[in-house]
Amino acid sequence: MQDKKSYISSAIATIKTEIAGLNSLLDFFGENYVRAVELILNCKGRIIVSGMGKSGHIAHKIAATFASTGTPSFFIHPGEASHGDLGMIASDDVVILLSNSGETKELKDIIYFCKRFEIPLIGIIRRAESELTKASTVPLILPAIPEANHLNAPTTSTTMMLALGDALAVSLIDARGFNSEKFGLFHPGGKLGSNFLKVKDLMRSGKEIPLVSSNKKMPEVLLEMTSKHLGVTGVVDEKDNLLGIITDGDLRRHIDNNFLNHNAEKIMTKNPKITSPDTLAAEAIAIMNKKSITSLFVLDEQKIVGILHLHDCLRSGVV
Repeated sequence: MQDKKSYISSAIATIKTEIAGLNSLLDFFGENYVRAVELILNCKGRIIVSGMGKSGHIAHKIAATFASTGTPSFFIHPGEASHGDLGMIASDDVVILLSNSGETKELKDIIYFCKRFEIPLIGIIRRAESELTKASTVPLILPAIPEANHLNAPTTSTTMMLALGDALAVSLIDARGFNSEKFGLFHPGGKLGSNFLKVKDLMRSGKEIPLVSSNKKMPEVLLEMTSKHLGVTGVVDEKDNLLGIITDGDLRRHIDNNFLNHNAEKIMTKNPKITSPDTLAAEAIAIMNKKSITSLFVLDEQKIVGILHLHDCLRSGVV
């Protein structure tokens, strides 16, 4: 049985080799890379990504990243392509093929199809002298860094392919001006989706908004605060403009023998922090955390349209 230290040394050697592969990519980006980006940007159809084996897994991930960041894309399995799925590739598309050797036999039908119908082909290959290199409209030849094992099992090569796919995706994001709002549209579920929720998606509106007129006495203020269960109420003038807010803390600070005879305007805190409907919920939380408050009134062109409570954000996964 191997010495336990050898496990660690093997792991470190693997990472070092893969880091060398990634570092080699820093000198890789040149004219062909630019051509590849522009070919994708000018594509009127979709980006079809394919590969076999380990390269296929990387191809699948690249297609998913493209699709979620503004570049319509999907993965085709080479085996399925040969049995009908070639029909999914249209003349306006661009095809990206990944192959370590550039001689993967399962890719030959896709290569032939692209050549026959003049469909642009980007090849991501490790061997400069290969069938895929010759067939590619734009060949992207990976640096000749060895695999991280004596079996030559794909390790360094797939790491470089993955990084190159990410580089292409980010270049396209920047070129398209793809922003966080658009990104959120493609990620409505999970943590990513919650990060792009806006205040208007979570705020309470209409009759759920606690509001009292500035001349209302404290019994009516207490009733409004209690019935809306938010520990706060807004104070408005005769035109429903927000003058201030009353919180549980304001109540405690003004308790005296004449408390119930006070009107809302006397108790309220003026110039409360507010937000807008199109503000990201995460930004609204940052305001609440900074000011140690739990609610923000939502105004649209100076009109009260809602109230956002910290608990509503937390329930939706925004933190």
